[in-house]
Amino acid sequence: MANYELNAEVREVKGKGASRRLRREAGKTPGIVYGGEKEPTQVTLELKDLNKAFEDEGFFSHIVKLNVAGTAENVLIKDVQRHPYKPVVLHVDFQRVSNNTVIKQHIPLHFINEDTCKGVKLQGGKVTHNVNDVVVICEAGKLPEFIEVDLADVEVGTTLHLSDLKLAEGVQILELTHGADHDSAVVSVDVPKGAAAADEGGEEEAAAE
Repeated sequence: MANYELNAEVREVKGKGASRRLRREAGKTPGIVYGGEKEPTQVTLELKDLNKAFEDEGFFSHIVKLNVAGTAENVLIKDVQRHPYKPVVLHVDFQRVSNNTVIKQHIPLHFINEDTCKGVKLQGGKVTHNVNDVVVICEAGKLPEFIEVDLADVEVGTTLHLSDLKLAEGVQILELTHGADHDSAVVSVDVPKGAAAADEGGEEEAAAE
């Protein structure tokens, strides 16, 4: 498992104007670290370091070692505000955690074996993704980097739901804690509508002959 680490400085000057100057003149991004038994701490981080770190989706589902003024804290990235069209991170929220802190976190789904899926390769189906990530509840030390969804043996007409996902021990999907009626569809394999219509037309022509 990769080790994730970021460096930050304590931010002495606060306010929207100061934050804009940090981003514009110093290439830095403001943030806040909260949680645990400490008071919230305002920090700044190098924008280039954040942009590089965020290229790896694992940063959003792993405990990150945040070095602030010579002190290392274990944190999770809880919120990121981005510029609507520029590659600029406007603000980052970090939550202090320990390995046994129970948390909620968005985790990406990794769909594998789509090309060799039985319903696609042998039955002419098409894969439709309904969701690309889920919110899980678990201790921070058990947080998965991603959840794998294997489509190799999925046949046409099949829909996989949240309850079909394979989870590590101690990891729950938040939606399912609200009851079975929240067992949402994750991915399905169906014959494309156009192809189905063409097949029906062919059958009608054959019958007419």
